[in-house]
Amino acid sequence: MKAGVIGAGAWGTALAQLLAADGQAVRLWALEAEVVDAVNGSQENPLYLPGIPLSPSIAATGAMADMADCDLLLVVSPAQHLRSVVAQAPAGVPLLLCSKGIEAGTSLLMSEVAQQAQPQSPIAVLSGPTFAHEVARGLPTAITLACEDRALGERLAARIARPAFRPYLSDDVIGAEIGGAVKNVLAIACGVAEGAGLGLNARAALISRGFAEMTRFGLARGARAETLGGLSGLGDLVLTCSSTNSRNFSLGKGLGEGQAAADLLANRRTVAEGAFTAPVLRAAALAAGVEMPVVDAVCALLADAVPLAQVIDALLARPLRPE
Repeated sequence: MKAGVIGAGAWGTALAQLLAADGQAVRLWALEAEVVDAVNGSQENPLYLPGIPLSPSIAATGAMADMADCDLLLVVSPAQHLRSVVAQAPAGVPLLLCSKGIEAGTSLLMSEVAQQAQPQSPIAVLSGPTFAHEVARGLPTAITLACEDRALGERLAARIARPAFRPYLSDDVIGAEIGGAVKNVLAIACGVAEGAGLGLNARAALISRGFAEMTRFGLARGARAETLGGLSGLGDLVLTCSSTNSRNFSLGKGLGEGQAAADLLANRRTVAEGAFTAPVLRAAALAAGVEMPVVDAVCALLADAVPLAQVIDALLARPLRPE
């Protein structure tokens, strides 16, 4: 058996390292030729996951055709590119989607995009509180594996489980995906609070009220409340809103310090998915009649449309209401 990982950023590389920990052959597809050369030549990915020696059983490639002999594909491409990448993948191979976001223009979740791009391929979703460098180092991690086909989900869970990597099975694919997408936007808000020096009280308020927004939107889209309160929702939210290791939190921190969103995004090699998800999420929430004031505030800051002080004042001036 050979697993393939499509996308050699930090998370994709960490997943390849996880799968190769027992000596399993893993093929890693990378967009950048320098990543392919580094992984194959010196067993490392200094561009996205520096300081982590990679298993020699990981073979990198820049050709999607080389993924044809894989019996499982983990897809870790940026959310807005997932459709085009999945369309190039071998047909009929189970796809374990590890990207978090909502597609611009369609408001579709990643599983819905993948089903359109590869209708012959079984789909599952992997989502939860995971910093790539910790997974790559073998530190304890728990995560949600969501799949509507329970038998397939059980096979995939057994395939990726490791002593320090524990997948919890769910059949609520929508809930797992919404938790992963929305938490990225809320992490930007918490980063803003950090950068602006608003204190830990404010961060706790944003996490809890943001979770209320996530729950309202998730329920409107057909998610289950217990999924949103689990690893792929609340668990991921707490992790991502608490550390500059989160790309979304660090983006928000820059916004809170007064830097322009355009400058922050232009100077990043890695993708802060929340910046692309925020306007799509806002539009989807409006269409569903769901109020998401924290998401609205993040959108205003990302568009450089409203001064930070005005955004903060607007949130604090909202009418008092029951919790």
